[in-house]
Amino acid sequence: MLIQAISRYLLGLLLFSAFLFIPAGTINYWNGWLLMGILFIPMFITGVILMTKNPDLLRKRLKTKEKEYQQKSVLSFAALMFICGFAVAGLDYRYGWMVLPKWVSIVAAVIFEFGYLMYAKVLRENTYLSRTVEVQKNQKVIDTGLYGIVRHPMYLSTFLLFLSMPLVLGSLVAFVVFLIYPIIIGKRIKNEEEVLEKELPGYIEYKKRIRYRVIPFIW
Repeated sequence: MLIQAISRYLLGLLLFSAFLFIPAGTINYWNGWLLMGILFIPMFITGVILMTKNPDLLRKRLKTKEKEYQQKSVLSFAALMFICGFAVAGLDYRYGWMVLPKWVSIVAAVIFEFGYLMYAKVLRENTYLSRTVEVQKNQKVIDTGLYGIVRHPMYLSTFLLFLSMPLVLGSLVAFVVFLIYPIIIGKRIKNEEEVLEKELPGYIEYKKRIRYRVIPFIW
């Protein structure tokens, strides 16, 4: 598992760098380095903590092979969105299409870190949290903490993370590309809840108590 975790981390770092700096045509893309820092340093720390404190959860987070056909298509669209979004951000920096001022990137970086703190809190609250849509053995409905506010707080954290990414990169054009993400997640949630209703005891009652999926008082 340690080898798998390190390999995934290094591969992600390599691909991320390639998708950003090759389109930018330079490594002097400070927004790219800023995003890499606020993304990969907390990711490394989180991985170390999970490895030492909760290796079972880390093993679940490393599992990425979906069983549900609809989820496979969702993940494919998400991957395409990230590749296009990062490439567009690099090109935006290179050619100066619609580059945002530095203060926007700094504010977006703060929002990104807030989203990552929320992500860490969700990991702490829900030890059943897998990357794939599935119901695990002896799994129970979690309805405390953030799960007492919305049914999918993990997706709320990813909204903050992924929609702030293009702003950290200083690209308004890339932000437009990333606006596809809520649509992708909407499809994922719909299928996920169908699975949970069928296979997780108590989830239907939980849905009746907690009305909002991701955004309190809105959706």
